Amino acid sequence: MSMSASRFRELHHNGALLVLPNAWDAGSAVAIQHAGAPAVATTSAGVAWACGWPDGDKLPAGEMLGAVKRMARVLSVPLSADIEEGCADDPAEVGRFVASLVDAGVAGINIEDGGRDADALAAKIRAIRTALGGRDLYINARTDIYLRGIASGDAAVDEVIRRAGLFREAGADGLFAPGIAVPDEIRRVAKALGDMPLNVMWVPGLPSHAELYAAGARRLSAGIALAIEAYAGAAKGAAGFMGTAEVAGLSYPVLNALMAGAGG
Repeated sequence: MSMSASRFRELHHNGALLVLPNAWDAGSAVAIQHAGAPAVATTSAGVAWACGWPDGDKLPAGEMLGAVKRMARVLSVPLSADIEEGCADDPAEVGRFVASLVDAGVAGINIEDGGRDADALAAKIRAIRTALGGRDLYINARTDIYLRGIASGDAAVDEVIRRAGLFREAGADGLFAPGIAVPDEIRRVAKALGDMPLNVMWVPGLPSHAELYAAGARRLSAGIALAIEAYAGAAKGAAGFMGTAEVAGLSYPVLNALMAGAGG
């Protein structure tokens, strides 16, 4: 297990941007591996949808664990699991859950602050390290300052850097700031983080891989992009197969509402 986490950690420091497509089930995970990905990360929204739940901390921990186990079973490259806010508020409970993920074979996790109290996430990270008892795991701490529009410009840069310090002290390895896209802001955050890898997420208009790396980013995630494309393709293909009118576009809010309406 530690070898897998160590290998995953090294991918953040090998002189090139680590580009991680995000999987949502075992089939998509093995397809991404087949495409040549050096590691696979999960998309929390895609995993929730594949299990029949809406995104947004609704997926029960047991179902998430089952999904991760199925992906780990078919992969030979490191797997990183996005666990949203840890499937619990209690740090000790989060620690136990993450230990079960490590038992299942994960090399890394993403765990997020939801844009709320940074100290709460720091406490969860400390509890995870305690629960692991020295076993290796790459912890990518996510802050939603940009994603949720809590701050912008200099204020966002300063708050992301402040939170990164708290998370690093608690035991995080990397910092994920989805939504950050301006090269100068990426550069300033990355410089402040030093050797703590900065993870960014694909958004329209994001700089090229080479430009992101030059600005200091070390990891790029697809987020929900591939899952949305796949589900939209399934809807379009089904409509064509049935000979019905072309189905309306399937976006994140539409698909998430359909899942919520199904009783999630």
